[in-house]
Order: sequence, then C-alpha cells, then structure tokens
Amino acid sequence: MASSSATTPGRLRRDAQRNRDLLLAAARELFSRQGLDVPLDQIAKEAGVGNATLYRHFPTREALIAEVFADAAALLDGAAQEALAAEDAWSAIERYFERIFELVAADRGINDLVTQAIPTTPAMIAISRQNAVTVGTLVARAQQQGTMRPDVATMDLLFMLGPLCRALPATTELRPDLWRRYLALLLDGFRTRAAHPLPVPPIGEEHLDKMFADLWEADGPGA
Repeated sequence: MASSSATTPGRLRRDAQRNRDLLLAAARELFSRQGLDVPLDQIAKEAGVGNATLYRHFPTREALIAEVFADAAALLDGAAQEALAAEDAWSAIERYFERIFELVAADRGINDLVTQAIPTTPAMIAISRQNAVTVGTLVARAQQQGTMRPDVATMDLLFMLGPLCRALPATTELRPDLWRRYLALLLDGFRTRAAHPLPVPPIGEEHLDKMFADLWEADGPGA
C-alpha cells in the first residue's frame, strides 16, 4: 500500500509551477526597480526558493528575461504595428515614441531591454532590430510626406533618443512626466521647418550597438 505521505506527480507539477510563478513575479519586480543586471541569487531569495530551483526553471539570465518581458515585447510590437498602419507619418512617429517612453519611464527593466543591445541576450537584440526597422520605415514615410527633414537618417533618431531613454530612471524621480518635454524638444529638431545643414554624416548601426553596450558595461555591476 502506498504511503499517504508520498508525493504524487501531480503535486510535483503543481509545486514546480508555483516555484516558476514565484520566480517570475520576483524577477519582474526586481527588474522593474533595479534593471536587468540584478543578481540572480537575489531573485531566488526574493521568490523564497533556492538557486538550484531558479536554474532548473531558467538555465540562463537570457531565458528569464525573455519570459519576464514577453508581454512587454508584445506591447512594443503592438505600438510598432499601430504606427506603421497610420497614414500621417509624423503623428505616427510622435505616438510611437510616446508609447515607448511611457513603458521605459515606468519600468527600469524595460528601459534596459529597449536601450541595451547586448549580444548575449537574443530577446534584447530582437527588440532593438525591430525598433530600428520600424523607425526607418516611419522616417522614410515622413520624408516622402515632407514633414521630416530629408537629410535625417534612422540612426540619427536612434542615436539621440537612446540616451534620453537611459536618462529616464533619474528624471522620473524628479517628475514622472518630465520626459515629455525633452522628447518634444528633440523631435522638433527633426521637422522640416527646423532644418539647417548638418556638418557631418550619421553613425552606422554597428556603432550605435557598441555605444549602448559600452553604456551597459558602465552602468553594470562593479561600475
């Protein structure tokens, strides 16, 4: 006769799912407050489980990040699709970046996800690449419609908007909506009516990735 204290497979599955849910909730909270480089053992401790349990469910930090931010990636994709479907390209650009800034201002983890092109995190690379494609399409449309200065390249927007995103964790402590002022000021410089000759060409995408990677290293552990 089986012992009444024996653990059934169903109970094991329920316990495993409970631990997974606790880990995801802890990671989501800590990533939101501290960013993506929060120590994994801190996440395990916050969830009330051991490190071995964390690694059993999420063998790498990248796997945990991808799971935690699956919803955020979907929100960013939705913002991109909405912008690309709009007829007026300039309004689409303004709304697209407003949606992104609303997300990154409220969550340090999403801020890291959007601004850090780290080669070891496929989920972050995918978001970075899709963002560049979306912005490039919107820039081309706005230039065709005559609302964006013709000498602007996609990398110009990404180069300037990226550091502004990175500054948000500090500015939100001063005033949560302060980013709206600086986003509006920055975008105004790309309008046709504000155009003045630019003295040098834009950087390439590979240089932008390196710049944000260097920023991540400077902000990461030991900085």
